[in-house]
Amino acid sequence: MEIEFKFCIPPERLAAVQAAARRGTHAHIRMEARYFDTPDAALSSRGIAFRLRREGDQWVQTVKALGNGPLDREEHNVDRGHATGPAPEPQPELHAGTVAGTRLLGALQAASGPLTETYGTEMDRVTRDIAFKGGVVELALDIGRVIAHRGTPQQKEARICELELELKAGPLAGLVAIATRWATRHGLFLSTVSKAERGERLLAPQWARPATKATPMKASGLPKHFLNGRALQRAAVAHCLHQILANASEIVEGGGDGEHVHQLRIGIRRLRTALRELAPLAPGAFDPAWEPPLVEVFQRLGQLRDQGQALQSIVADLRDAGAPALDVIVAAGHAPAPSAAAAIVRMPAFQAALIALMAFTAQGEDAPPAAAEEALDAKDTRRLLQKRLRRLHAKVRQGSQDFAALPVEEQHRLRKRLKRLRYLTEFVAPALDAEGESFLASLQPALTALGRLGDERVARALYSDIAAMDPRAWFGMGWLTAREALTVADCEKALAHLADMPRLRKAGKR
Repeated sequence: MEIEFKFCIPPERLAAVQAAARRGTHAHIRMEARYFDTPDAALSSRGIAFRLRREGDQWVQTVKALGNGPLDREEHNVDRGHATGPAPEPQPELHAGTVAGTRLLGALQAASGPLTETYGTEMDRVTRDIAFKGGVVELALDIGRVIAHRGTPQQKEARICELELELKAGPLAGLVAIATRWATRHGLFLSTVSKAERGERLLAPQWARPATKATPMKASGLPKHFLNGRALQRAAVAHCLHQILANASEIVEGGGDGEHVHQLRIGIRRLRTALRELAPLAPGAFDPAWEPPLVEVFQRLGQLRDQGQALQSIVADLRDAGAPALDVIVAAGHAPAPSAAAAIVRMPAFQAALIALMAFTAQGEDAPPAAAEEALDAKDTRRLLQKRLRRLHAKVRQGSQDFAALPVEEQHRLRKRLKRLRYLTEFVAPALDAEGESFLASLQPALTALGRLGDERVARALYSDIAAMDPRAWFGMGWLTAREALTVADCEKALAHLADMPRLRKAGKR
């Protein structure tokens, strides 16, 4: 299993990165690769890449598969001889007995057709070793292109401009320090879009990765001692990073839209809940320095997104009610400009926080405690989590009793608490009793109603500002003002139907 960071390089920084990569002893190699899949995409649909690559005068066959965390990749390489003649035929069976090979062979058994070449890459790679105290990191700078439909009128190309930093020996902290230094100095940004995925995008007529949404954590793939303090912390952070990195990658590479921004913000909010609610499970394990850049990016993206999101849910209803169209409203309802969102996500402090968080998820079960206090065992973890869940649930229930009488700020705070309750419940879902799913389902109507109330209030404030310049906005403002009592009543009704808090099963009963 390899541990590496992969960065994209802004075009204006490429010359400086190339000069830095060639500093000292380095190697240059020309690489050409052929990627294979089945007609029904049995490999790519499972996150598997299978290729033959000419590295200098050697052919190397490789299979890659997703690991269990954002830094983990399962990979196996087999030498296929000198590149003096035509490329050898792919032989998947050469990877038998490895984790990546088992996934490859399993996918091929379920496929509906034979392996065929789908696309290829041509690139120049510069490599060098970067030594640090107690270890070595390998740097690889790849510049080239991905080619699909080679030699046909439909040929397409995509640029490759990536820097990879892989830990070859030594502690993970050394890789983190080097990755942070390079990213900060050269404005690099993390991306989870692989070369194989770039090829898949070229094959599709109109391919775009949809925004990645959050899902409850599942028992499969989690460590055996899931409820041990540090294990749960790592699992929850990794789960949040999956959503964050997928959406952030689309945004920084220019393919994201308003929904990617929205889901990125949800991912950040979920991560902040994990950092807040799970911190006592292993005191000192979470670095307080992670929080400020998460907050800044969340807030700045919100300034781009919130108005438009609120208007998208309101404008159609206003139109049906007979409201006159307003040009400024149409403009405000547009999704945030991709370049503006990308600039925020590329902020060095945010990228450095993501690097540190990814490294945190890669720590092994035998990682030393980050503070003098030991992490809680399964029994104490269960007890503490049950206490925090009940506390959040009680505060939500208390705020629900007389919701209409609460000040607006308290109503908004209740919505945030309800979200934290939902996210914390999702983190521990594999350990909940049979009522866990129904409890999560009972939260959704209240979250939807409170979200609608927030959207209407944002829209009303906007219409109020516009009314000073355009009298047509008074219709929308009046309609929204009259609606508020009904929307508040909907919130009270939904909050009244919250289910009772489920219990965490005892250790060993997963």
